[in-house]
Parts: sequence; structure tokens; C-alpha cells
Amino acid sequence: MLLLLPPSEGKAPGGTKTRTPDSFAKTLGAQRSEVLGAVEELLASHHPQRVSKILGVRGDLFDRAVNAYVAMFAGTRELLPAWRRYSGVVWSALCPEELTSEQLSHILIPSALYGLTTALDRIADYRLTFKVGLGDIGNLSHFWRPSITAAIAARATGGPVVDLLPAEHAAAVDFEALESSAKIVRVEFLKSGGRGAAGHGAKTVKGLFARHLIEHGLGHSSKFKAPGWRVVDNGATIQIVEE
Repeated sequence: MLLLLPPSEGKAPGGTKTRTPDSFAKTLGAQRSEVLGAVEELLASHHPQRVSKILGVRGDLFDRAVNAYVAMFAGTRELLPAWRRYSGVVWSALCPEELTSEQLSHILIPSALYGLTTALDRIADYRLTFKVGLGDIGNLSHFWRPSITAAIAARATGGPVVDLLPAEHAAAVDFEALESSAKIVRVEFLKSGGRGAAGHGAKTVKGLFARHLIEHGLGHSSKFKAPGWRVVDNGATIQIVEE
């Protein structure tokens, strides 16, 4: 079983300069270089407001993001395993520090800079989202979609793929094409009565549910318990609904 989890905006700083190739360095290396080159052109344009809008940060976070990219261009960036780099609500609830390396290797993370990594792969500090456009590349979800889909399919080897992605990140995966290689199980987090997507509070539940699947498997999804939520398992779709 593979779990597709989103990255987080919140990222831990620091790391080491160890240059260990990650799981998708060979298959996605060319695309990553193209994206990084487009970011370098963006920064070289010397239009801070445009850079700020595309990177989605201002103030101290803007300075941190720019400095992180400058370090990437110079080859001096610091790296952390993705499970340590991502520090948002979903990842905090997952408690990845308590998982084994084998379990972490089954978590795949689509990202606008790297395309795809496992939770074990070492990544730099960065700011970039799929919903923006970069130079000649254009929209990043469209740019990455074929490569990310192929990379997931190669990794799946016929096993189930659990989709825990929000809309922005799901747009970077061609699930219709992926269904020819793997069983896709979609997880939806819904408001009470199933009326629309649940809000920010669902992020914690998403992390907890991902942890439950890792520890107990898809066959025990209906046994997941979280105060104020209930599970409706329809096979191809699992709904986690506010009560």
C-alpha cells in the first residue's frame, strides 16, 4: 500500500549538506532542473512583488525562501528527510518520528519543486505550489502531471494507492491513467451530513487517519476513531465525516 500525502507550507529549517540521491532523482531529475532553472530566472528578474506573489510569502518568510533558493543554486543547500522537513498540522498528527523506515518509504509526497519524493527522501527548505505558473513551464500541476503519475505507477506495482491529497495536489496526478496500474482508494473529509469538504480541522484527522492506515491497513479503515468524526467506507472511497 502507498499513501499519497501533501507537503506542508510549514517547514523546519536547517539540515545537513549530505548529498544522498533520493528515490526519484534519476526519473525526475530533468524536470526538477527545469523547475529550479525557472525559479532562478524568476529571482534574476529583480521584481520582488512578483517573486513574493509566486512564492506565496512576505516579510521574513520571503527572505528565508529566497535565501534557500540561492543556496540551491550554489549547491550549498541543507537537507532534511521530508518527514522532518514538513512540520504542518497533518504531519504533526501523523507523528512520523514513531514510524519505521519501511513505513515511511510507503508515503509518497507530490511537490511543486521535487515532483515526487518519499517521506524518507532528503529535501531542501523551499516555497512553491502547484497552482502557480513559472515562465515557459506554465502551470506547475500541468507540467508535473505526466511525470508524477508515471513515477507513482512504477512504485505501485499493482498495490493499492490511497489518495489523501487536497485538490491542489491531486490536480498534479492523473488518477484515471493511474487506475490501469493500481487500485485507487480516495479519502474524503466532509462536513456534517456530507455537505462539502471539511475545513482546517480535518488536517489533524487526516494525519491521524494516515497513521491508522499505516499501522492497521486498509482492511481496518472502518475501525478508525476520532472524536467528532465517523468513517463511511465505500470501498473505492472512504469518507471521514464530521458528526
